[in-house]
Amino acid sequence: MSARSSLYTLVFLAGVGTLATEICASRLLAPYYGSSTIVWANIIGLTLASLALGYWLGGRVADRNPSPQLLGRLVLAAALLVAVIPFVSSPILDVASSGLDEVSAGAVIGSFFGTLLLFAPAIVLLGMVAPFAIRLALVEVASAGQVAGRLYALSTVGSLIGTFVTALIAIPLIGTQRTLLVSAALLAAAASTMLGRRWLVATAAIVALMLIPPGAVKAGDGEVLYEVESPYQFVQVVERAGARRLYLNEGVAVHSLWRPDTVLTGGVWDAFVALPVLLDRPVHRVAVLGNAGGTIARAYGELWPSAQIDGVEIDPAVSDAGRKYLGLGDNPRLTVHDADARPYLRRTDTKYDLIIVDAYHQPYVPFYLATREFFELVHRRLAPGGIVALNVATVPDDRSLEENLAGTLAAEFESVHVWPVLRFNHLVIGFTERNSGGLKSYDPRIESLVTLLVDGGLSPPVDPLERPWTDDRAPVEWVTDRMILSYAAEGGRLDEDLLPTAP
Repeated sequence: MSARSSLYTLVFLAGVGTLATEICASRLLAPYYGSSTIVWANIIGLTLASLALGYWLGGRVADRNPSPQLLGRLVLAAALLVAVIPFVSSPILDVASSGLDEVSAGAVIGSFFGTLLLFAPAIVLLGMVAPFAIRLALVEVASAGQVAGRLYALSTVGSLIGTFVTALIAIPLIGTQRTLLVSAALLAAAASTMLGRRWLVATAAIVALMLIPPGAVKAGDGEVLYEVESPYQFVQVVERAGARRLYLNEGVAVHSLWRPDTVLTGGVWDAFVALPVLLDRPVHRVAVLGNAGGTIARAYGELWPSAQIDGVEIDPAVSDAGRKYLGLGDNPRLTVHDADARPYLRRTDTKYDLIIVDAYHQPYVPFYLATREFFELVHRRLAPGGIVALNVATVPDDRSLEENLAGTLAAEFESVHVWPVLRFNHLVIGFTERNSGGLKSYDPRIESLVTLLVDGGLSPPVDPLERPWTDDRAPVEWVTDRMILSYAAEGGRLDEDLLPTAP
């Protein structure tokens, strides 16, 4: 390979490695800090800052010592740093998150320093490649623009390939650990073209690391029964004290809970099971948007045997985990749909007595599930007298997210009320018609929940917002981030809440 071809290959692969590392960063951080807007802002912001520092350093170093061997050593160092990331990330993030898991701003702080410690050094070195390569490739000033344009185009194309191949092919096929190792091996191989063939031993060593099986990403306190990286998120089932918990990208929040001897959990899922008592007729059709591992559907199958349930879950890997470990298949009246909540409602013609919206990755709400247009669609899919219930995160002294969602819902529903079931989880309930009473017959196991609900559990009717959230304007992340940061600044901590049905 000619010197120019080697240089161009190096620039191209540096672009691949940079974006592959950034995408993998989001996957490694997600089990600890989630994949919210603020986590992505930390990843993208620090990646750009690292590249800027690399560009500046690369230009200075290249002017002082324009040596192909030095460039090769810089890229090899970057390759080794990328290769070591999957093996040091777990202990570093375990230590960091152990002190932040119960702090509301843990995702903000932890993801910032996690990105800074694990990924920034390698990205700084990779950022040095383009300006260094321009200095080496530049023969005369008259062609400077052409040379710089060609090399930055190569770097950008590499970045595009690194983004799409990593996200769409590599991570789903071989996982995050091996994706990082493949990227590191390609960088080391490119560096060897500058340093000599004997340096291919570094590439071979990195390839050998692929034989090490990936371990549990974040075992937590309990036995890991199941762990997979789906195209959507990190999915993990952990068993502790006889109960099985489903964790997704947040790493801390439990999205489904299974107990061997009861369908009631003591968590917010139980509150949804009490809602049919607000209907003026037996419940026949229920939609659970955000079915996860099927905790709510499992309880309905036993406590409301007249109900046919459509469980809508965007990620098939989550449904698979539910079938294997969380009792998802225990209810023959449950039909699972692998679909996003809003497109599913748009396609179906079914009329429901009750629609449950638990698709929020607490505390963040997908904006398109929090708008007037979405709630208008929900209203169309409810039978007369039907009810919708939303699981909304709150913190003490700040219910702004709940107030905005309830006020927007009230713009489309006849009557909206809030049931503050737990400190950090409130249900926002919308009625298509004025509530004229409720069922008197229900399973005695939910007696305590029904008492909480009907004996003053609901707030007075909520007034519509003057400016409801819409698909065009729904500042969900801004409201949620402000809520979290304000609570964290006051020293707030997240402690487990239990409903009175907890065993």
